[in-house]
Amino acid sequence: MGNGTIWSLPSLVGQEHKMSDIPFSPGDQVRTNRFGIGRVVVDNGLTVVVRYEHGLEECEAAELEPVDTPWQVLARPEWHPPLEVIARALGAAIRSVNDAWGVFSCSRITLLPHQLWVCRQVNRERPTRWLVADDVGLGKTIEAGLILLPLISRGDVRRLLILCPASLVEQWQYRMRTMFGIRLTAYTTEADTPKADFWNTHNQVIASVQTLRLLFTEKTAKMRKENQERCQRLLEADAWDMVVVDEAHHLNADEQTGPTLGYKLIEGLLEANRIGSMVFFTGTPHRGKNYGFLALLRLLRPDLFDPRQPVQDQLPNLKQVMIRNNKHNVTDLAGNRLFQEPVVRAETYAYTPEEAQFYQMLTEFILTGKAYAQTLAQSERRTVILVLIAMQKLASSSVAAIRRALHGRLARIVAGRKRLAELEDRLRSYREREEEGDTDTASTMEEEIAELSAQIVLMTDEEPRLRQLVAAADAVKEETKVRKILELLEGPFAGRPVLLFTEYKATQSLLMSKLLSRFGPECVTFINGDGRAEGVSDGAGPPRTLTETREHAADRFNAGQVRFLISTEAGGEGIDLQQNCNSLIHIDLPWNPMRLHQRVGRLNRYGQTRKVEVFTVRNPDTVEARIWVKLNAKIEQIMRALGRVMREPEDLLQLVLGMSSPTLFREIFTEAASLPPDSLSDWFDAKTAQFGGEDVLAAVQDLVGNCTRFDFQQASPQIPRLDLPDLKPFFKATLSLNKRKVQDESDGLTFLTPETWAKFPGIRREYQKMVFERAGTDPQRVLGVGHRLVDQALAQACGSAASVSAVPDTVLEFPLYVYSVTDRVTSSGGQVRSVTTAVEVRPDGYVLLRDSELILRLNQILAARDPRRFKGRSPADPDGMRRDVEAASRWLADRLSELDVPFRVPTVVCCCLLLPSRKTGPDTDGSDNPLDETPLAE
Repeated sequence: MGNGTIWSLPSLVGQEHKMSDIPFSPGDQVRTNRFGIGRVVVDNGLTVVVRYEHGLEECEAAELEPVDTPWQVLARPEWHPPLEVIARALGAAIRSVNDAWGVFSCSRITLLPHQLWVCRQVNRERPTRWLVADDVGLGKTIEAGLILLPLISRGDVRRLLILCPASLVEQWQYRMRTMFGIRLTAYTTEADTPKADFWNTHNQVIASVQTLRLLFTEKTAKMRKENQERCQRLLEADAWDMVVVDEAHHLNADEQTGPTLGYKLIEGLLEANRIGSMVFFTGTPHRGKNYGFLALLRLLRPDLFDPRQPVQDQLPNLKQVMIRNNKHNVTDLAGNRLFQEPVVRAETYAYTPEEAQFYQMLTEFILTGKAYAQTLAQSERRTVILVLIAMQKLASSSVAAIRRALHGRLARIVAGRKRLAELEDRLRSYREREEEGDTDTASTMEEEIAELSAQIVLMTDEEPRLRQLVAAADAVKEETKVRKILELLEGPFAGRPVLLFTEYKATQSLLMSKLLSRFGPECVTFINGDGRAEGVSDGAGPPRTLTETREHAADRFNAGQVRFLISTEAGGEGIDLQQNCNSLIHIDLPWNPMRLHQRVGRLNRYGQTRKVEVFTVRNPDTVEARIWVKLNAKIEQIMRALGRVMREPEDLLQLVLGMSSPTLFREIFTEAASLPPDSLSDWFDAKTAQFGGEDVLAAVQDLVGNCTRFDFQQASPQIPRLDLPDLKPFFKATLSLNKRKVQDESDGLTFLTPETWAKFPGIRREYQKMVFERAGTDPQRVLGVGHRLVDQALAQACGSAASVSAVPDTVLEFPLYVYSVTDRVTSSGGQVRSVTTAVEVRPDGYVLLRDSELILRLNQILAARDPRRFKGRSPADPDGMRRDVEAASRWLADRLSELDVPFRVPTVVCCCLLLPSRKTGPDTDGSDNPLDETPLAE
């Protein structure tokens, strides 16, 4: 998807000027295949300094081809064919719109105003450095693609590096490829060998932060040497034009413990001058500590932020680096809000006597273990507590989840096969995953820790008590929670697709078995970390292991091929499940409210057309249920407090939760079990005093109040009301100029590729049924900016020298002067190199047309009639016409503020003139040929 070579329009081939030894004068127009059309600044003899759209270039004089200016063309007896001038003006306007907004990007999904606005905001200057902190579900990968595709298409970004969590690598690859045609190579340490030269061989790479941070670890001497070499190869590779980081809050730096390895990675690349532009994405930029927040911003803009300086002094700078959009604020192009507040309901159930007996025994077991842990040294005490917490969390999910772990633990105690050193390493890894927010891996490890930690003694008489627990768990033949869920599926959710979330695979397999028995085969699929569901039974045969990738499971669920999808936290982020579903059930409630927010975000996101309904299932007699009641009340109190101080209401829960440490919630749930019921309320209030306190509320208010955000009322006049179908007239016109006949049927365009386009890699000789539509179409058939064909059409049209033509006054009533606005300051380096605009000259004055309005106006001309054969011209005085155009130019220069051009010293240059002309005869074009009245755009 390069920007391609500039080719002359075929009908002008042979009519162009030849290279000449005559010196150039300042202001002369010249053209090269590499840079297109520019204007001479100074002729140095062997070389000539030329100003192009992107800046100044010193070119070899022999390579420059003179091109007539519009004033020179006006003096000719013959002007340019209308279609060539219209195609050139359209190409320039299309580039102008797309460079700023990305509206014509070859994506396979309908674009929203806030996404277009983010693209425009980020791409206004280069190198660009932004933190995009949109709420979950607003389409960050779409925003990333919209930012990247114009840059890649123009050749401004050749080297691209995307960093994300390991669980999202394939998702990013899939979305960039299917939505935008951007193909990313995944980094693996196996592929990174001295001979492979991975980093210089692949220009568009995606890597997980977890994998790259291994380059900084030192486990063995051999691994240390290999990783040091890999790290050196990365730091010495060619610089990256753009680095994108997803879940950027993992790039953390703590005032006491220092930066994480991920932070060091970005810092190292920056110090090695290996990063040009950089965009971070995260929904929780502030994790509760100002130092870490400012350190993250310092990676982007060290000139504006310093974690060692007072935060209040730096907050005004947020508008230059941070974007945040909230679901409450985003709209469609008509200004209609897109998201509805989810409906959340709580369903309760009561334990059977067998369940109550088991949970009472487990509570006593855990309390005994905690008391025993207090007699141990700090390291051993911490390990025992973590094992007991894992058991407590498993039990809150289902008896099946804790039963599996208890059976496994008892078996290993008897066998005595687990080594303490291995467990310590596993526990250390668990703590790291929890701190990084890798929730699915942490949940999986909790199941393993409770089962595998047999060498850790939890109490003096553990084995006999463990046997009693196992017997009590085995006595539970039916779980009332599962029965309540089945009632919901046959009641309020009858006949509906339903998404169900659990933390643990054992609970997942239990419910899958019940659903298969109740609703039949092929009714349910699943998503978890390893794509395996063990011990699943439909009641008719022995338990078996099912396998399925998360992508295939999501596709089947979205397509309505299965009614139910049960997911662990592996489906809590990075996957869309809203296409066919608006109903969610929390099988269990994780000990961090952020996970609930992320779960709901799988349905309450862009593309959801119905109100999302969420059900929680809990036993009100448990301590956990009572804690959740208090926690929800606390969250509502925080939201009300924020609502009183915010100018506009919005959902700020994600920001508030992001500022709270996960250890706070874990401590609340683990410590509450040992408290007398009558003291629970006072203890909870004291424990959560800092959660959502005045400091947090002030931080959220400052964050939201100082960052940049989408405002439909303010941005609406600027947002182009254009989409892929508006590209079709231009594309057909360029095919016509290349003497290619187009079959335009209801199912798309079929044509032979122009010879000059077909020379480029990846372009076929013939295309069939190509469309300018996003939804419901084979991605391979979609045309837009970023597709090689469209990019070549734009390169050809924008490189044309055609500048002046007459158009029948039946379709062009008033003269139309087309201008290019560029920046005389060549060091600004923005993605928007040129803004195309036009002035319509009416009897009562001038009318300014933005680039988007110019596209619509020119499309109207193409739709009205085919201008290819019209050869008339206006009876115009060239000198008088030049004075008119220069007067319009001055009028336009005084109104550039209305265009909001991102230039420091803008300059206005007239590039095309379209003038109305009457036919020289009643039915002819001045020759013996009748006029073609067929609209070209049909």
